Amino acid sequence: MPPEKPHQIESHLDRLLAERGMTLAELAARVDVTVANLSILKNDRAKAIRFSTLSAICRELDCQPGDVLTYRPA
Repeated sequence: MPPEKPHQIESHLDRLLAERGMTLAELAARVDVTVANLSILKNDRAKAIRFSTLSAICRELDCQPGDVLTYRPA
């Protein structure tokens, strides 16, 4: 199996949480996702995200998907 290429998607959960005075644990409880899974997303180690999870994050943070994730060209 060939090695995986690194993705070029960057998460902005840290900034969004800080702006809203919310902890990762609080967001995890609100969107019904484990803290560990949100941490993977927050630290740019996620390989995928469900639209339902992204929708819930946007609902709770009152933002758009583009506020959570951006494409970073190589």
